[in-house]
Amino acid sequence: QVQLVESGGGSVQSGGSLRLACAASGYSYSDRCMAWFRQAPGKEREGVATIDSNGGTNYADFVMGRFTISQDNAKNTLYLQMNSLKTEDTAMYYCAARPFQCYGMKYFVNWGQGTQVTVSS
Repeated sequence: QVQLVESGGGSVQSGGSLRLACAASGYSYSDRCMAWFRQAPGKEREGVATIDSNGGTNYADFVMGRFTISQDNAKNTLYLQMNSLKTEDTAMYYCAARPFQCYGMKYFVNWGQGTQVTVSS
């Protein structure tokens, strides 16, 4: 059974940085697409970034140049480095995964419980 456990959330001032981590376990396949999503109160969940098994990445426009998704395959851990944080980045951040290739921000089947990020002005 696939398990995704996020960590690294917290409170930070505008302009600050945080690094989120997602520890993955229970995969029966090596090729997979990993992603970060977020959901702010009263808003729909939105995709932030994806990374495939070859290291190919894709970002939402609103984080381009500020956030970096990466993975350590030896540790089965996904990361999201968030710099130049803005108040509008405040949200619950979720790790997600799907087998094989990425299809944009769609068709993810495994989800973590989330980690809260709060950015104050």
